[in-house]
Amino acid sequence: MTGQKRPRVLVIAEAANPDWVSVPLIGWSLSQALRDVADVHLVTQVRNRDAILAAGLHEGTDFTAIDSEALARPLWALAERLRMGEGKGWTMVQALNALGYPWFERLVWKRFGPAIEAGEFDIVHRITPLSPTIPSALASRCAKAGVPFVLGPLNGGVPWPPGFDAERRAEREWLSYVRSAYKLLPGRGATLRGAAAILAGSWHTASEIPRRFRDKVIYLPENGIDPRRFNRIADPPEDGPLRAAFVGRLVPYKGADMLLDAAAPLLRDGRMVLDIVGDGPARSDLQIQARFLRIDKGLTFHGWQAHGAVQDILANSHILAFPSIREFGGGVVLEAMALGVVPLVVDYAGPGELVTPGTGIKVPCRGRDEIVADLGDALQRLCKDRGALPMLAQDARHRVDALFLWSRKAEQIAEVYRWVRSAEGPAPEFF
Repeated sequence: MTGQKRPRVLVIAEAANPDWVSVPLIGWSLSQALRDVADVHLVTQVRNRDAILAAGLHEGTDFTAIDSEALARPLWALAERLRMGEGKGWTMVQALNALGYPWFERLVWKRFGPAIEAGEFDIVHRITPLSPTIPSALASRCAKAGVPFVLGPLNGGVPWPPGFDAERRAEREWLSYVRSAYKLLPGRGATLRGAAAILAGSWHTASEIPRRFRDKVIYLPENGIDPRRFNRIADPPEDGPLRAAFVGRLVPYKGADMLLDAAAPLLRDGRMVLDIVGDGPARSDLQIQARFLRIDKGLTFHGWQAHGAVQDILANSHILAFPSIREFGGGVVLEAMALGVVPLVVDYAGPGELVTPGTGIKVPCRGRDEIVADLGDALQRLCKDRGALPMLAQDARHRVDALFLWSRKAEQIAEVYRWVRSAEGPAPEFF
């Protein structure tokens, strides 16, 4: 539909915080990018209020903070106890969030339902939660009011690959064995029927949407890049050893232990150096492994670092070595690509979708021993000849600029908004 004015969009992002990472940063970044293409009012949870005020938004005009702490706080505390370890048991956290989230939406409808029914908003868009397991009562309510409801991007639930049950248990992912039961939960069907568009952050999530709703499913990875934060171009030394970096939480499924095994011969003889940025429950085991492999000389554990320091380390690296075997989004892969650091990843889930031929290096997702062997072969080749890396780095940066800047993602979603308002033609495609 041509000649449409900027849509008035009520953006619901229960998690939206400029000071945090992962889902809250996605909720914040996307909601703010959308202000360039729409008149946005953000609705979020009260825990984000102070950070949003500090970022310069005006409460009541730019955003509303919903206080659902009476239920959210005890559920979060319970999840922290049940997960039995920092950074573990994520499926448990999502399950308990699913219990508390309907109360948040009930409060949202109490505050904004009359305005939605009165036509004060052209679109309602729920960005977070990202999990496809959490239904939305607002979808059917908006449909009854004649206001298009956009859901997503949704992502999560990528199956554990065969051969990694030990890592699955180490992550305390007990509920992952019965995760598919969410498809039977009340409200899922109504959510999918009521949504005018469903943004799927991964092809796996898209595949879980019932076929009768596929005509409104749009593939759109949830992660994006802010060029103000990633504003350098990597410039690693032309001579000397291959410089690799791993950035992420040190938990079993991220695969840092496989990387150490694969890189050990190269680290011992000085052909490669490796920076590990991040922390987590697996750090002590990784340090013991490093001593056993006698690779301490070529390996540095940096722990958690501020954003600028992480960028400095990446910008001095030839490759990001990131063999995660169950990564939903893979934001760090995009961040490396934006800097011109070539990603070396396992071809599975988020990283496998973000890295295409010509923009990085992928090894097949097989058993642990096979991944270690394939990683070792790839690293050996790069140590012998780094000639392909500059072109890969350049094309990786071009891919990010074309598809994954937050400004570009806002333009993509603006096309979705035009489509749901016009109700004409097939759903837009971007990939």
